[in-house]
Amino acid sequence: MASTALLALCSTGAFSGLAVEAGAGVCHATPIYAGHSWHQATFRLNVAGSTLSRYLRDLLVAANPDLLQHALPRKAITHLKKRSCYVSLDFEGDLRDTARHHPASFSMGNGCCVCLSSERFRCPEPIFQPGLLGQAGPGLPALAFRALQKMPETLRTRLADTVVLAGGSTLFPGFAERLDKELEAQCRRHGYAALRPHLVAKHGRGMAVWTGGSMVASLHSFQRRWITRAMYQECGSRLLYDVFN
Repeated sequence: MASTALLALCSTGAFSGLAVEAGAGVCHATPIYAGHSWHQATFRLNVAGSTLSRYLRDLLVAANPDLLQHALPRKAITHLKKRSCYVSLDFEGDLRDTARHHPASFSMGNGCCVCLSSERFRCPEPIFQPGLLGQAGPGLPALAFRALQKMPETLRTRLADTVVLAGGSTLFPGFAERLDKELEAQCRRHGYAALRPHLVAKHGRGMAVWTGGSMVASLHSFQRRWITRAMYQECGSRLLYDVFN
């Protein structure tokens, strides 16, 4: 019913800004001004947490084909991704220099032990380079820049002052630093050097939408929007549109 981008902003106490969401199924860059989403300036990336989990599995099997003989449950792979993966601040450099890899071994809980090396930072990279998965189009930092670029000039600086990260896939170590670095580079490259985006990356941003929803629901102005069971039983589902429209 509610805009997840708006609720993400609300979790930080803001009603205007750019929400950059990276969850399980999809990534979005959504400008919000005075509580309203600008859909014509919203951009979507079809790479997110679930895609990265599948990609990690493919990387592990490519490095060690013997893993095909073992069950690699999706839940275990997702847990491994959250425990071990991080975003590189210099992907090409780290890829070339094996001395900059940080190998680590993990037990999968089924008697299978997995050793990760470059897979640790290669896993989240498609959010920044979707071409690694064969997808055309730019990564999330470029989409965030395009969202700001599409906004009226009078609003652009104000929205750039509050770039809120939200969703579980923004929790990789290094994610916020890489996004900040590349977003600033996009601004300079396209002639917006005066635009200085300020990232808001709170520790609880994996649950930012839920937190924002709970905050909105506790506002005094929201109280008239509650629907009781008796009201719903009397009017049915059309009541939702009467109340929220």
